[in-house]
Amino acid sequence: MIRKIEMKNMGKSNLGWLRSIFHFSFAEYYNPNNMNFGVLRVINDDLIDQGEGFDTHPHQDMEIISYVVQGELTHADSMGNKRTLKRGHVQYMSAGTGVYHSEHNYGNELLRILQIWILPDKNGHTPNYGDYMFDWDLRKEKWYKIVSDLNGDAPIKINQDVNIYVLELQDGKEIELAVEKNRQAYLVQIEGQSDINGIQLNTKDALEITEENILIKSNGVSHYLVIEMKKQK
Repeated sequence: MIRKIEMKNMGKSNLGWLRSIFHFSFAEYYNPNNMNFGVLRVINDDLIDQGEGFDTHPHQDMEIISYVVQGELTHADSMGNKRTLKRGHVQYMSAGTGVYHSEHNYGNELLRILQIWILPDKNGHTPNYGDYMFDWDLRKEKWYKIVSDLNGDAPIKINQDVNIYVLELQDGKEIELAVEKNRQAYLVQIEGQSDINGIQLNTKDALEITEENILIKSNGVSHYLVIEMKKQK
């Protein structure tokens, strides 16, 4: 089963310095019929102006992944970490029993990030932070796995049965993705346009995919992120 979610139908917020698209119920966008997709609780597509950002604030019992699409993201937290990441780089944080952090744009251009929150397998994990400055070429014309569970083979490991892949496709190129029985996946068309099983996707659209294989054909250069997980009953 495949369901298309158009960007125009997603939640929106404009705070001036921060413009957000909410894939799921979040902040002032409250939709009890759109709280999550399996263990995927949040995808916020955020645009953050220069010199702005999220000041220090707390999180608890959530697996948090930030994917930088454009610009520079500077992270600081109560565990003593401070890093600046650029396009294609990823940071992750297991909030666990509690952590404070901040996220800012101290770069010289607009910052675009995908903020992804995943429900953990249980509450009370020890807080953890990490980041990876992935080579952009790793995702060209192939699915590159950036996140897996603790027993998986991805560079980033989190406390949940989830796999996250990224991909860049050139114009006219095709690639398949298999979503096996008892599994489901959420695909974000980060940039570009494509045809997926006859469905047209534009920039910032998304697909819910349940127990079905897909064939992607890119129209122009396209950039994707997929979160694959156990099917929820």
